[in-house]
Amino acid sequence: MIKIKQTEGKPRRKHGCLWTAIVCVLLYVGLCGLMGYFMGDLLSTPVTKLEANGIYQLQLKGTLVEQGQEEDPFAALLGELPGYSAPEANVGLDDILSNIRLAKSDDRILGIYLDGGSLSMGPASAKAIRDALLDFKTSGKWIIAYASNYGQMNYYLASVADKVCLNPTGAIAWNGLTAQKMYYTRLFEKIGVEMQILKVGTFKSAVEPYFRTSMSDADRLQTKQYLSGIWEEMVGAVALSRNLTDQQLNAYADRYMGLQPAEDYLTCGLADTLIYRQSVDSILRLYAGTKDYTLYTTSELAHVERTESKAKDKVAVVYMEGNIYSESGEGIVDKQVLKQLKKIQQDDNVKAVVLRVNSPGGSADASEQIWHGVQLLKEKGLPVVVSMGDYAASGGYYISCDADYIYAEPTTLTGSIGIFGVVPNWGKLRDKVGLDIDGVSTNAHSDLEVNMVYKGMNPEEEAMMQRMIERGYDLFTRRCAEGRHTTQDTIKMIGEGRVWLGKDAIGIGLVDCLGNIDDAIAKAVELAGIEQYKTVYYPEKKDPMEELLKLLDGSSPEERLLREARAFAKEPRRMMQMERIIIQ
Repeated sequence: MIKIKQTEGKPRRKHGCLWTAIVCVLLYVGLCGLMGYFMGDLLSTPVTKLEANGIYQLQLKGTLVEQGQEEDPFAALLGELPGYSAPEANVGLDDILSNIRLAKSDDRILGIYLDGGSLSMGPASAKAIRDALLDFKTSGKWIIAYASNYGQMNYYLASVADKVCLNPTGAIAWNGLTAQKMYYTRLFEKIGVEMQILKVGTFKSAVEPYFRTSMSDADRLQTKQYLSGIWEEMVGAVALSRNLTDQQLNAYADRYMGLQPAEDYLTCGLADTLIYRQSVDSILRLYAGTKDYTLYTTSELAHVERTESKAKDKVAVVYMEGNIYSESGEGIVDKQVLKQLKKIQQDDNVKAVVLRVNSPGGSADASEQIWHGVQLLKEKGLPVVVSMGDYAASGGYYISCDADYIYAEPTTLTGSIGIFGVVPNWGKLRDKVGLDIDGVSTNAHSDLEVNMVYKGMNPEEEAMMQRMIERGYDLFTRRCAEGRHTTQDTIKMIGEGRVWLGKDAIGIGLVDCLGNIDDAIAKAVELAGIEQYKTVYYPEKKDPMEELLKLLDGSSPEERLLREARAFAKEPRRMMQMERIIIQ
């Protein structure tokens, strides 16, 4: 009797599962809607309405990135809790430059307050901001700088100010530049690890820490050259702004000014006054000509409504920042970039493309994929212009080389046209800890991947790997030669993995002109032969609500909803099985 009742009840349970599925989907949709309704106001960033007597408070803290993102409202809320310190946010170079332009042209902004001195940034990015600040001053408006302590690159920025203020117990790091590397060769020898190095390029020094104990002559030469070039730029710029000489500034650096008493910064002409933070208000009032002023942060000023162009034609700006990865990673991922380039390619209103590249390199395969994506843009007839940031080296140059025109900052690090591979051999360490490996193979080198890691490559295997590296270098140099309209031999002469400053890369044909991203956009417009246009940016800035829900299970709300709907609608058997498990 019981068995018969259970059998007769199964069809009804199936219908019950179906209704349960439908109800769950509806509840899920409703929950997403309610979350969006109640949390939308919290997570959305309000539009900033500028008032008269405004001051742009450019806070020099955090880490500078190419493209700013919306602020995390929850981090800001948590930052207000006692005992909790919110992590310093990333600051977008694009937002800073846009804000400085707005501050220059808008009469409601009286001046700029450079607040702090610990923003982490590269020399090329710092120069871009500094140039924008100098351009801002041509409007007749003022800049005030204050910090408890100035990092060296931050002082390079702050030196443009009409008044450089410092905490009476603070310091200005003006000490010169250094580049130090740690070498692991002796450590690996002690633990029994042999790094098998395969490379092409005398100057390709990234692998030297794995088989040397000090800098090679080639690496020392290139490092000294680009470090000296960056320092010369910084010294010359600060000397001009502070009415000092290069000789004076180098003498100060020899004293290691970061450890000198604060009073010395006044006598040396590096600072104008020593005051505490509370006194900055009186200086801002003096320069603003009013006691009633409003400070606008970078985020707030970035959300001031701009007059958008109604032009149909577009210039697409694609940001590519970080290491280059194949498939996945944090940085430039080929699949993601290709998706963006395809979207641009399919938009007939896009008339030109600017690639903003800030990358020290990465995967050769991913670089080739992105290179091909750029090729497809050009095949459609779209002009492609590259704007280089702090780095466009190795793979960063690979993805840039086929552009119609290349801009770099004077202190951009570029070139590094070379290729390498590093394979650790754990054989000696394996022997030390008492591990043995044995097996069978069908062919001569079936076990190559195992042997190279646990036993070490034999001469034949090493020769095969080296030939593969050389083929990669041949392809790299061929791509560069085709893109720069020169011979492969010429590229190889200036390649060899050597790193060049942007200002030196012009003379050898790796770069066309010195300039910033605005210059690159202007060139793209010129090459496209258009007059009225609007600028669109890739990737698009992330929505805070979507990012929050993505944190819950690693996907967007739409993806979650579709995934669950498909599960209920297309996989009823699986859902009924789940129902039975729950019932039990």
